Amino acid sequence: MKKTLVLSSAILLSVLFVNCKKEEKMVDFKSVTDAYFKEKNALNPLDATLNGQNEYNDQFVFEMTDAYRKKQGDFFNKYEKQLSEIDTVVLTAEEKISYHIIKWETAVGKDLLKQEANLMPVHQFWGTHLTMSQFASGSSAQPFKTEKDYRNFLKRMEMYSVWIDSAMIYMEKGIQKRMVLPTALTEKLIPQFEEQIVPNVGDNLFYSTIKTMPQSFSEEVKASLKSEYTKTINEKLMPQYKKMAEFLKNKYLPASRATSGIGSLPNGKDLYAVYVKQWTTTDMKPSDIHELGLKEVARLKAEMEKVKTQVGFEGTIVEFFDYVRNKPELKPFKKPEEVIANFEAIHKRIKPNVDKLFSLQPKTPFEIRRTEAFREKTASAEYIQGTADGSRPGIFYVPIPDVKNYNYYGDEDLFLHEAIPGHHFQISLQQENKELPDFRKFNWFGAYGEGWALYTESLGQELGLYADPYQYFGMLGNEMHRAIRLVVDTGLHAKGWTREQAIKYSLENEAESEASIISEVERYMAIPGQALSYKIGQLKIMELRKKAETQMKGKFDIKVFHQKVLESGVMPLALLEKKINDWIKTGK
Repeated sequence: MKKTLVLSSAILLSVLFVNCKKEEKMVDFKSVTDAYFKEKNALNPLDATLNGQNEYNDQFVFEMTDAYRKKQGDFFNKYEKQLSEIDTVVLTAEEKISYHIIKWETAVGKDLLKQEANLMPVHQFWGTHLTMSQFASGSSAQPFKTEKDYRNFLKRMEMYSVWIDSAMIYMEKGIQKRMVLPTALTEKLIPQFEEQIVPNVGDNLFYSTIKTMPQSFSEEVKASLKSEYTKTINEKLMPQYKKMAEFLKNKYLPASRATSGIGSLPNGKDLYAVYVKQWTTTDMKPSDIHELGLKEVARLKAEMEKVKTQVGFEGTIVEFFDYVRNKPELKPFKKPEEVIANFEAIHKRIKPNVDKLFSLQPKTPFEIRRTEAFREKTASAEYIQGTADGSRPGIFYVPIPDVKNYNYYGDEDLFLHEAIPGHHFQISLQQENKELPDFRKFNWFGAYGEGWALYTESLGQELGLYADPYQYFGMLGNEMHRAIRLVVDTGLHAKGWTREQAIKYSLENEAESEASIISEVERYMAIPGQALSYKIGQLKIMELRKKAETQMKGKFDIKVFHQKVLESGVMPLALLEKKINDWIKTGK
């Protein structure tokens, strides 16, 4: 009896010790994820502001500099070491996903630092100079509600003016090492600086919020802010814009390269391989992706032929593309407001059917807006996430640079991708999920996020859309657009294609306008690999759905499948596949 009691006590103490150790490990890992998020925000304060982390609103980094890149390297090494000390056995399923996400990000981050992409710190599609312009407009993520908000952005403007100098210094280094933009991209970049140089400070984009200061501000505060913004814009920022415009025209443009893909740069093939891994979250080779793209283009072209026959068009498919591009009935709008109203009508039409496919839906508000004038000429339709607390809605931005030539044949499909149930559902649900650590609520993986959005385009008929054959053709056209990206992106950067070859291939295989195709091809030239993420992610999600339907049979529930895909937020595709495979096996 006594011996049994002693033994029982020993077992109890052993269990308590193990549980304490387990709890200690779990607490340790939470501290790692918390610190990881905080340091990641400090390294990327503009992104932090976009994600609603307002304690970073006055901070700014010089991301192209050697000093900043050393900080990045130290950050990656620190968390790589910390992960090696974590006992993954005691982690929960969700914590294991967090562990592997950090492991993946640090590894790819270190691979990117081995390259010299920082010698090309600006391009026409996205980046610091465009983000700062968006913030300056007052309609983006940078808040302008309090005096402190205004002074936060004043600090950012002052540092941004110095950042322009740093950008030029590293672009000079790029010229010396032949790490420069293609000529076509430099030509698009110049107006982005030139068009903001205006004689009257009141007409300057960076002065916009001074004209809309809250009425609650005292006259003294208003006068002070007006004076300080005027001085910073006139004496610091605009001289730098002029300097950059002159540098781009007189020095960088003549040194810009005639080639289109980064494969032509020193170590360009290695750089592209890292970008492919970063954006697809796979180990796929560019050559395999290229072949996959060719197969998808052929499959989708066959479907397009069916629509062409259905509407009674007797010419070739290329002639049908021209017919669709120019069909007057598909260009009915006279005012930009009518384009926005059409998207609102699409939203209203799908609402009754969304519940049939989604039990898990976001609470974050949603709005549709026209893209701001300063970036409308070069922008694509896009979604900018809201904040989890509802203080800023998710926004679907629509560029309408020429309303009379706006063709709406693909708008139903576009809404599903950019808005509901695409990016708005995925990003909002991720941010709202209180079970996720903060670094995952505000994280992004293109293959998952863009793959999900492209997957949702296939749900259109179930949501009450695509009744019109031209709208269905729009869906096929948008999927074709993403399939073409597999061919064109790898063609440009791995196979030596020229800009003109890429444009010609696109024109022969999709119904987008030539102007739109040129803009898209130049986008691929600016951000190699990003365009691959859509189709690679979509095909993986479709593969997983088919596998679940086949193996689960009558137990398969489309609502649960969508919940399982969405509930944990973005992750590399291999982790998503494991998550869905576990659900197929266990039903949980």
